[in-house]
Amino acid sequence: MILVSWNVNGLRACLKKGFMDFLNDTAPDVLCLQETKMQEGQEEIETPGWHQYWCSAEKKGYSGTLTLTKKEPLSVSYGMGREEHDKEGRIVTAEYENFYLVNVYVPNSKEELKRLDYRMQWEDAFLEYVKDLEKGKNKKDGAGQKKSVPKPVIICGDMNVAHNEIDLKNPKSNRRNAGFTDEEREKMTRLQEAGFIDTFRYFYPDMEGIYSWWSYRFKARERNAGWRIDYFLVSEALEPDIISASIHTDVHGSDHCPVSLEISIP
Repeated sequence: MILVSWNVNGLRACLKKGFMDFLNDTAPDVLCLQETKMQEGQEEIETPGWHQYWCSAEKKGYSGTLTLTKKEPLSVSYGMGREEHDKEGRIVTAEYENFYLVNVYVPNSKEELKRLDYRMQWEDAFLEYVKDLEKGKNKKDGAGQKKSVPKPVIICGDMNVAHNEIDLKNPKSNRRNAGFTDEEREKMTRLQEAGFIDTFRYFYPDMEGIYSWWSYRFKARERNAGWRIDYFLVSEALEPDIISASIHTDVHGSDHCPVSLEISIP
């Protein structure tokens, strides 16, 4: 199974920059998009062979996630089930027979760290959410009765944090900037300590100079002055099934590039 994640930074803009060619040429089993910046139906997007599951922000032109999947999921949910965190269209969760796939766009802490406190609350709620999925907590059957259906979780998306110094070009000058604060990095550490594997670092623990986001300013992409903030993380139970993890730095169309995971799970 091939899974791809891409922050398109505005799907309508990305459609004009080769998005459909990328989708058709790559033809993944699942494509998870973040920062779609649109509501479902604002523009007709035909994806024959893929089911579409949209989670849009209440505020138009802001945030938003979309999951395209060839195989119809057993169930799909949106958000974390917490009103205070579910107005910005940040999560699509697709349940398959053998795993959950969580497509996520983590909140940015913003300039001067204006949303850092909120981000910390969001991170705690998200960790609880994905661990509850693993345990099957509060899953309901067709009759509405709660039952325990534990299964592993795959998390993908723009996590808005460079975890370690190796994950961005200029760690010293970016210390305390959004995406590289001690607080944000600690939340990623906690997520991994809770049993989620960073699949790219699993294969390439020491590789430098491979990033997934570059600022539009100062010719950052030309200079490869980037950050690795887009991830595939998987439950430890899936470790034997991981085949490869890649960052597709040659793909343009956004200030992010796609990341992918190949995994042997039906």
